[in-house]
Amino acid sequence: MTQPGADATQPPTTPTPQSAEAPEDHTDVVSAPPTEAEEVEAYYARIAAAAGADGRLPVAVEEMPGWDIYPYEIEGLRLKAVRPPVDEEPPRRGEDPAECWCAADPDTVGGPEVVWSNERWRLGLSSDTGLPVMLVLQPLEHHDLTTLPIELAAEMGQLVVAIADAVEHVPSVGRVQLAKWGDGGAHLHLVFLGRPARMLQFRGSPLIDWEDNLPRVPLDVLQANARVVAERLVVHVGGRAGTLGR
Repeated sequence: MTQPGADATQPPTTPTPQSAEAPEDHTDVVSAPPTEAEEVEAYYARIAAAAGADGRLPVAVEEMPGWDIYPYEIEGLRLKAVRPPVDEEPPRRGEDPAECWCAADPDTVGGPEVVWSNERWRLGLSSDTGLPVMLVLQPLEHHDLTTLPIELAAEMGQLVVAIADAVEHVPSVGRVQLAKWGDGGAHLHLVFLGRPARMLQFRGSPLIDWEDNLPRVPLDVLQANARVVAERLVVHVGGRAGTLGR
């Protein structure tokens, strides 16, 4: 588990209940049989019925496009035609652990874009971004979110809190947003996005759309911002700060 820094608050210890009998195993015991749940073909049929003759759904202007933070003009906006489900999900990068980046020699996985690390986790800096800071947290062992061991899952929760706090201490950051996408890579990666301070158009989920279009922040600026995160993490959860260009 993550070792706290000297100023960290220690949680109270909960006594372990004594029982002569082993707890009942509830693994994979569910009340809703999968056979009763809706198949994706039925889900798609509902979409197709709501679409026009060209397969396009109407833009829900009362939803995100109607927000004052929506980054695009609504006039002329239309959705792409919805395609039917494919036969199967495509393979992702690193689906085979032997071909994942984590299979490399740990001494070669690093460099000036590692913000922080310990024996189990690595926090990396996205060097191509228009945000003040954009970080990616990954376990060093090959796990996805659905296969993360309980010990790592507990530590991940602690790290999410500590990283979020550290990102919001970067002077140019107003809020932190947390994202998890898993369609491209099979190795778990949580993305922390620092929303620029006082730039209210960038609030909420449209931030990632803005990020694609913003001018790139110079690497030395990103590294300086990330040092704020690294130093706070070392104080609060231990571990090691990355070199970040130094």
